[in-house]
Amino acid sequence: MKMVEYYDITHEVGDFMIVLSAKNIEKSYGIDTILKNISFSIDEGEKVGLIGANGTGKSTLFKILTNQLEHDNAELFIEKGLILGYLSQNLSLDTSKTIYEEVLSVFHELLNMENKLKKLEMIMNEPYDLKNEVYQTKIIKDYTTLSEIYNNKGGYVYKGEINRVLKGLGFLANDYNRNIDILSGGQKSRVALCKLLLTKPDILLLDEPTNHLDLDAIEWLEEYLIGYKGTILLISHDRYFLDAVTEKTLEILGGQIYTYNGNYTNALEFKKKNYDLLMKTYKLQQSEIKRQEDIIEKYRSFNREKSIKAAESRQKSLDKMEKIEAPPKESKASRIEFETSIKSGNDVLHIENLAKSFGDKVLFSNLSLDIKRSEKIALIGENGRGKTTLFNILLDNVNSDKGTVVLGKNVYIGYYDQEQSNLNDENTIIDEVWNHFPDLTTTKVRNALAAFLFIGDEVFKKIGLLSGGEKCRINLLILMLSKSNLLLLDEPTNHLDIVSREALEDALLSYDGTVLVISHDRYFLNKVVSKIHELKEDGTKEYFGNYNYYVEKKKNPNRFQDEVEQLLGKTKTQINVDKKKRKGLEKQARDEKQKSKEIENKILEAETKLQKLQNDLCLEEVYSNPESSKKINYDISRLQSELDDLYEEWEITL
Repeated sequence: MKMVEYYDITHEVGDFMIVLSAKNIEKSYGIDTILKNISFSIDEGEKVGLIGANGTGKSTLFKILTNQLEHDNAELFIEKGLILGYLSQNLSLDTSKTIYEEVLSVFHELLNMENKLKKLEMIMNEPYDLKNEVYQTKIIKDYTTLSEIYNNKGGYVYKGEINRVLKGLGFLANDYNRNIDILSGGQKSRVALCKLLLTKPDILLLDEPTNHLDLDAIEWLEEYLIGYKGTILLISHDRYFLDAVTEKTLEILGGQIYTYNGNYTNALEFKKKNYDLLMKTYKLQQSEIKRQEDIIEKYRSFNREKSIKAAESRQKSLDKMEKIEAPPKESKASRIEFETSIKSGNDVLHIENLAKSFGDKVLFSNLSLDIKRSEKIALIGENGRGKTTLFNILLDNVNSDKGTVVLGKNVYIGYYDQEQSNLNDENTIIDEVWNHFPDLTTTKVRNALAAFLFIGDEVFKKIGLLSGGEKCRINLLILMLSKSNLLLLDEPTNHLDIVSREALEDALLSYDGTVLVISHDRYFLNKVVSKIHELKEDGTKEYFGNYNYYVEKKKNPNRFQDEVEQLLGKTKTQINVDKKKRKGLEKQARDEKQKSKEIENKILEAETKLQKLQNDLCLEEVYSNPESSKKINYDISRLQSELDDLYEEWEITL
């Protein structure tokens, strides 16, 4: 996480204050121009999405804005005194600390104040000596002043804020004492994101913030950013997230930047209208240029002094014409098309009472699932619940603790691994594909690679030198060539830009085989799947619909219930029995929610009392009276201890 402070003049346009602006940013690497004439401005409090295909320079722009990368030519303006926070790829975490210690370090100023307050309290609790009245009065005043600063900077609420953000981003209370050095890359990214959010910079730069988050954490982050008081500029390929959070969109295309008012969906509409208008204007001018060129050529063909002068005159006018460039086109997407070599039986997969644990950690138990031919099903659940482990059980890479797995007749599995662990970094691209399909001719392999945008000498690049998006495309190509009739897809849209995600979605929609997919991409889940299984410790819960249906059912559990159960062949008696069970579970959930609310009210009441006691310390009749001051300090310590207990109790209810 990099914090950068800029000092410059304030720019205002009308009633809006510009807090960040860039003019004519250019960046090249050798003969390759990444950014050219990039100009834009962002107003105070705006939430802006930055989109564009992989490799178009989005992260490069962020590094230029944060002084991590030099530009070739630019004018950058950031309002004086504002703090800019950026979550960089090189995470600056102290690996010797625990998660909680590392996040707590954000509040080092408050921690220093706490130590000073404790020292002052110790002095104040000593017997009052009239001989040192001036000194002791100074101590009391120092304590009062420091306490007021501590309170104003959030000293009595920051621990609650730490808990809220850690919980929101998917950390449990028993994770807090885990050391940073044993965390996965994704977990470290979440810790860094926690630190950045708790710092609350005036301008927040986020590069793919939903990576490594499960659905609950993504939704929490979404709500957090919607309510964020500062300015936000975020890079994301998560279309659902962009639609929810942003109100303005910047797109980098062909090295240039285009601005659209509105979120991602609005930007698409504006973009199409702008493209159509620009293309029409471009074609009209090209038609006029062609007409003028034909006239000039005709005049010259007469080969007379008068006609030659007329031709030269027209040519001069044509040369002075301000040429309109053709609007840039979207980057090409891979030509993805999934086919099956053989049709499977109607019963594709049967799982019964499956269970898996690692030591004391239970991933899931009593897991039962049936999948029919041509179904497109999503498997969702919190991180660490065992979704990928379930896939590995189906692939015979991991043994289950109990239960049965039965594949149907003529079922052939194709697996997409989000970690890309099936690729050999030492192989060239073309050799990697050949290793999987040795019977393919050179022409067929080259044609297939070209369809996935690997052309010319690119096919001889080593796998280890490729980006995550390029490795992703190779795995999708291998999956496509396998012609499997059951696809197990583990986060297939990770590392893909928006154009490639849409190509994958269209390919899966037209696929006649069966799909079981793990994904946190809600836009993808809405478009592709028709059934969702939520994996929990005691099995899965089934939802007959896409992601929006799933969300609606979670909010209103009884909605559509009778229709679904009738589809499952349940009798009215069975439906009524199930309704009673559901009512019991719903009452339990309501009781737990009410308990959580009551604890929150107690926390608020305790914090209010703390603030009042703090204010009382500022009164002359209190700080000049050692006994009164001592009693109030005792009450503050007692209330702080009560607050800590309430926070722990509140965490259990979450």
